[in-house]
Amino acid sequence: MSSTAPLIALPARTVIAVGGDDRIAFLQGLVSNDVSKLAPGRAIWAALLTAQGKFLHEFFIIDAGDRLLMDCEAARKDDLLRRLKMFKLRSKVELTDLSAELALFARLGPGDAAELGGMAFADPRHAEMGSRLLLPVGTKAPGDFAEWDRARIALGLPDGSRDLLVEKSILLENGFDELHGVAWDKGCYVGQELTARTKYRGLVKKRLVPVAVTGPLPEPGSPVLRDGQEVGEIRSGRDDLALALLRLEAIREGAPLTCGEASLTVRAPAWAAFAAA
Repeated sequence: MSSTAPLIALPARTVIAVGGDDRIAFLQGLVSNDVSKLAPGRAIWAALLTAQGKFLHEFFIIDAGDRLLMDCEAARKDDLLRRLKMFKLRSKVELTDLSAELALFARLGPGDAAELGGMAFADPRHAEMGSRLLLPVGTKAPGDFAEWDRARIALGLPDGSRDLLVEKSILLENGFDELHGVAWDKGCYVGQELTARTKYRGLVKKRLVPVAVTGPLPEPGSPVLRDGQEVGEIRSGRDDLALALLRLEAIREGAPLTCGEASLTVRAPAWAAFAAA
């Protein structure tokens, strides 16, 4: 990765702030990761779940001194704010929409945002994704989003509701364990019991995995077949790469897979526990 990597706009992301004296304790009881481990310049990746352990929102949380900043999906930030407000009760917490002030950017390399009037942090999921930057709205970014998206897909990293089905997906099928999105040694949070049970009882039967596509790129949601039997479905894609949620046996056995008029080849990432299973 180059230290001079171009700045890439992430227009599907935005920022909300959580301020107030109880901001850390408030989020600690809600999200999948350990908010107490935040430090200046260090972010965590986490999710908000239903009580049944199903995906609602994923986000990065950044320590900005007297408030925490959440890098979240722009199209769904109102829903995230609504859900956070439901849990606020008497907590000393202030929730602020910063979408008119800050925008999200990335570099496939180290990020220095100081000269641009913002903040930067290393992507906590995987070093090869470089850095993410919170910069003033209107900042010019010459980089190519398609390059960033291909790098993400090749590594098998989910991108919000493009890859995770709201109120259906579970974290451990989508790499949150290996990609540092779940803390197993923290206290309770919403959906914690079901998430822990899934891990310790070995209940994960599917995984999100990159696939090389030969033929036309399938639409998200298209079924993936093996010998005529459905074994998964396509999520997001770019050019000749896509993410697919597949049954573990289809990944491990290496059988030919098809989706519509395309053939698929699994490219299990080295970080994934199932890749060595």
